[in-house]
Formats: sequence, structure tokens, C-alpha cells
Amino acid sequence: MKHFVYIIMLMAIAVGVASCKSETKSEQQQEVKAVRQVDCDEFEKIIADKNRVVLIDVCSTEEFNAGHLKGAIHIDMRQDTFRKKCEEQFDKSKTIALYCRNGFRSSTAARILSEAGYDAVNLKGGINGWKEAGKEIVK
Repeated sequence: MKHFVYIIMLMAIAVGVASCKSETKSEQQQEVKAVRQVDCDEFEKIIADKNRVVLIDVCSTEEFNAGHLKGAIHIDMRQDTFRKKCEEQFDKSKTIALYCRNGFRSSTAARILSEAGYDAVNLKGGINGWKEAGKEIVK
């Protein structure tokens, strides 16, 4: 009977420890900042602070050469080294403002950087939305 009670107690402790580990992992996942999706006007205000913000165009080289936002750094997010390049070049105290042609790739890139500990902001609608809003691009 004593052995039965000890086994039950050990099982209860094991279940308790396992559930604590699950909560810890869940809490860690919640610590990842949500990616901010902002419109053109808000994005323009954010990137105006050049001391605190890094502007990244995650398009292909061809798309970047066809037109980009003034001052943008080009890093193709489809490269396997995208995250590594960003971590090597940019301080995590900076806000990373990202865009692509339509906003999909840059949203993915922003999520990747957010998971790496960056404050990432994505331009909804990408450079196409930027152009439709009458905002300036350069070649």
C-alpha cells in the first residue's frame, strides 16, 4: 500500500513539472512581439526617425533596382542568410521597418526578425501601396 501511495505521488509530481514546462514555453512564445502592420502615413512617420530606425527593402534585386524607398537597405529575404545578415548588421535597440512589393514577404521577414528580438514594423501594401498613395520612390 505504501508503494502505491508513493507511485501516485511521484506521478502527480511528474505531471505538475511537465505542465510547468509547457507554461514556460507558452510564456516564451507570448514574449515575441507582435509584428506591427502599418499604413503608408504611419510608416512614413516611423522611418523619418533615421537615428532609431533601419529601413529594409526585402525584395529581389530586380524589384529593388526598379524602385525603392529613399535610404532603404536591400536584403533579399528569400536568401537563407537573411536573419543572419540582419543580426550581424543591426542593433536590436533599433526599430526595423520593412517593406516589399505587396507586403507579404516583408510581413514574413518582420515576423522572423521579431522572433529574433527586434522591434519590427511592416508596411501594409508594400511599395505598390506606397506608390498608390503618391509617396516618393527612387531608382
